Amino acid sequence: MKKLSGLIAALLVLTLAFTGCSSNTGSEDTSSEGATTAAAESGIPDKLIVGTNAEFPPFEFVNDDGEYDGFDIALMQAVCDKIGCEMEVSNMEFKSLLGAMQLNSIDVIAAAMTVTEDRKQSVDFSESYYEAKQVIIVDKDSDIASFSDLDGLKIGVQEGTTGDLFVTPGEDGALVQNAEVKRFKKGVDAVMDLKNGGVDAVVIDKNPATEFVSSNEDTLKIVEDDAAKEEYAYAVAKGNTELADAINQAVEELKADGTYDALVKEYINE
Repeated sequence: MKKLSGLIAALLVLTLAFTGCSSNTGSEDTSSEGATTAAAESGIPDKLIVGTNAEFPPFEFVNDDGEYDGFDIALMQAVCDKIGCEMEVSNMEFKSLLGAMQLNSIDVIAAAMTVTEDRKQSVDFSESYYEAKQVIIVDKDSDIASFSDLDGLKIGVQEGTTGDLFVTPGEDGALVQNAEVKRFKKGVDAVMDLKNGGVDAVVIDKNPATEFVSSNEDTLKIVEDDAAKEEYAYAVAKGNTELADAINQAVEELKADGTYDALVKEYINE
């Protein structure tokens, strides 16, 4: 009986093995649910985890419906649609984004991130998708007219941004040689501190500056200085040229079909 039972058991194992193989093959050939996407076949995951800092309108913010929104988010969603993958947004402090990338917690950084030589040591960048510049927010009656006028003053910045780097004495490319820098988690908090007299000026990207000042036109103004131009790009893990190339190709197609310009008009020009 032991020999017969063993023979029957062996036959059952073989039968199940062949059945399993047949089932898998059929699933790949005939089931749309089991079919892999073009993104997965190319080595790009089915879902991209996109890191951002949703405190930077109009590029990234939380809208009235409590959803992550903004030019970066909308453009990256369009990129994902082109690539053939889902998108999941992971919101965090701006200064934490590079570390999250190095820990493989996120796949892409979409956060109006400026390309710098220092950041290139940690991540790879896509081609630039937007040209921006840093500006100065001051009281409406202020005499400040350029970055050189900020020497010796107290300046508010969003921590870890290029605005922070531009006004921190000793940093590569610093435009201010002698200043007290006060850092905030959110750009809007720096602007509120300016209104309350806690700092003499705020240095931040032009587009969010326009958003902040539009709500305070009676007390604040923007000072522009062409010395602080910069380029935004999406960041990916070091060596992930496949994903960077896919993003570049998708953005190129979105520019060609008019989607990019439509998003600029919707989020930035408006």
